[in-house]
Amino acid sequence: MTASPAGSTAFFALALLTIAAAVLLLLRYYLPLRTTPAYVTVPVFLTIALPASIVLLVPIDLASSAGTKGIWLGENVVYKSWRVMYWLTFVLSWAILPLLGEYTDSGYREPKARALYSVKSNGRYWAIMLGTGILGLLYFIWYNGFHLDDLKGTVMALAYAWSLALAIYLMGHGLVAFPRSLYRYASITGRLKRLQAQAPKIHERLTESMDKLDQLEWQVVQLKQRKNATAREFQEWIDELAEKSSLPENRASVVGRTSTATVPPIITERYLADLTRKLKRARHAKLRFESEWDRLLHKAVKTQAILDSKASQRLEFKASQFQARTGGFSDRFTLLTPYTRYLFYVHAIPTLFYLAWFLTCLASLAVVWSECIRSFVRDTKLSVIGLTVVHHPPSSRGQIGFGGQFIAAMWLCYMLTCSFFSLTEVKIWGNRALVRRNTYQESATWYSLQLAKLTVPLSYNFVTFMPRMIVHETSFFKLLGKYIELTPAGQKFSDYFPIIILVPVLATAFGLYKKVKNISGFGDLLEDEEDEAVEAAGTGGWREGRSLIEREIQASSNNGSLGLTPRHPSPPGERYSDNPPLAANAEPSSRRAPLGRRQVVDDEADGGFFESFGTRVKNTFEARDWNLNFERPRWLGGEDDVQRGQRSRGAAAPAGGDRSGGLLALFGGRPEEGRVRL
Repeated sequence: MTASPAGSTAFFALALLTIAAAVLLLLRYYLPLRTTPAYVTVPVFLTIALPASIVLLVPIDLASSAGTKGIWLGENVVYKSWRVMYWLTFVLSWAILPLLGEYTDSGYREPKARALYSVKSNGRYWAIMLGTGILGLLYFIWYNGFHLDDLKGTVMALAYAWSLALAIYLMGHGLVAFPRSLYRYASITGRLKRLQAQAPKIHERLTESMDKLDQLEWQVVQLKQRKNATAREFQEWIDELAEKSSLPENRASVVGRTSTATVPPIITERYLADLTRKLKRARHAKLRFESEWDRLLHKAVKTQAILDSKASQRLEFKASQFQARTGGFSDRFTLLTPYTRYLFYVHAIPTLFYLAWFLTCLASLAVVWSECIRSFVRDTKLSVIGLTVVHHPPSSRGQIGFGGQFIAAMWLCYMLTCSFFSLTEVKIWGNRALVRRNTYQESATWYSLQLAKLTVPLSYNFVTFMPRMIVHETSFFKLLGKYIELTPAGQKFSDYFPIIILVPVLATAFGLYKKVKNISGFGDLLEDEEDEAVEAAGTGGWREGRSLIEREIQASSNNGSLGLTPRHPSPPGERYSDNPPLAANAEPSSRRAPLGRRQVVDDEADGGFFESFGTRVKNTFEARDWNLNFERPRWLGGEDDVQRGQRSRGAAAPAGGDRSGGLLALFGGRPEEGRVRL
């Protein structure tokens, strides 16, 4: 009786629908779908859904090539699925999304001008890729002779080599950083200190982003004043920029006095496009750091409540105004009592995170061991991953069953998770970030294309952990692997380059990035923010963050009179868009006042006006030693240089007297803390 793949086909179809639904929910979490154009949403959706489907297709391909156990499909179906997924992912990640990212980031108004800007911005990138491709093609022709497949093989092999280099580094960093983050999160006290240590840096970034946005919007105010002296199409453009601006009049006067930015005498299209692009980036940067600051405050309040509950063994979370309530199922129903909530957050969650840390440490060791064994020994029998996937080596019906497929999917998901964790934590990607419901469109396209670039090489790298006989029978090898092994250089690169994973693993485990930073000054680009927070917490930097958090919480409880932002009970649906409503309808009071700019303290409160005035008069006319620093010139009977030197060497220095002398006394200089009283 011939086995039928009907059940496997139904499972595969349902799994694809599930993946599509999960990707839609992910996009809804990070992007405002109603205001995001379809030419951004559809490519980003495909670029995430196709690599996620590869995670499903790899175990099916392994089982289908090794027999008819588990979830299996026909060889023709698997091969065509690989062709569709691979080439769609390739075109999206190497051609469409780079163009789309620059197109959305462009400040031009007309689609044609934005398209030209996108092509020019990607010109250098494409030139490098083309030069590398020509060199690779010459090597292919020199080794194999000229064939039509050499062009396709060159493109596939070079794309694999570049993506594998990036994927191995990111995965090596994540294999250490991801388990370590689980271990750190399990400690409630350490978790709170890390949050407090992160607060000063996030607050500083928020203040800088607000100041930068104010400077750019002040340029818009200046442009509006000179609008009538420009061309008609520029006048409409300036009106659009002014409508999107939300700089209040009282704030504009302050920014105008401190701003150094000026509008050029001749307004050009390039200047307006550059200003528009900077405004979009600045607005999204402000939203990003506002979101990070609110999330940090919410986590700090929640973690502090967990710590305080240890005394009473009762835990109740008060409604936090730093996190918008969604009105979902968890908001309408309470599943835990205060005591069970205390047990869950104080005992159960730390235990689960310690257990997850232990399991992920073992998984990371297994991945590193398998990479080293495959490169050094060339024997997959010692590969831990291969042994856990191939359960029936001598079976004639199939060497990989459903259990092996499930374990293979788990291994592949863990490798990809470590890579994506590094992708979001390592600070070498500029100002790109994922923000809930407000991710910048260029950032969304960039993260999705990086996800696609990482998935394909890591998937093939995972397949090579299996016995060579199974690998050569897979459709993945027939599509990609044969071109990689077509030349000795490609085969050696695929076999021996993954051993480089030891470099990021050891560097992350033993803190080599910090030593590089101390020597060269740029090692901080390779450290993630959590490591910096741990270092700051260990050196006492958390105290400043604690004071910032306490001031913000106290200010928010006083209706936002002193805090970063007045908290309004507005629904969370009011999100920023690149096309917001008119500025006249905006509420000026919603702009944040930087917390770092402290309120001016009234000095008259200490002793009153008359005492202060008398002190200043006394300091002005009273004889001080500041006049000794002035010497008369020789033509007025002053001393020459020799006499002056003898007198200065013979003068006795004051011992412990008033050190605030000099010109500071003219302005009421005080001895304490070197302050100047004006």
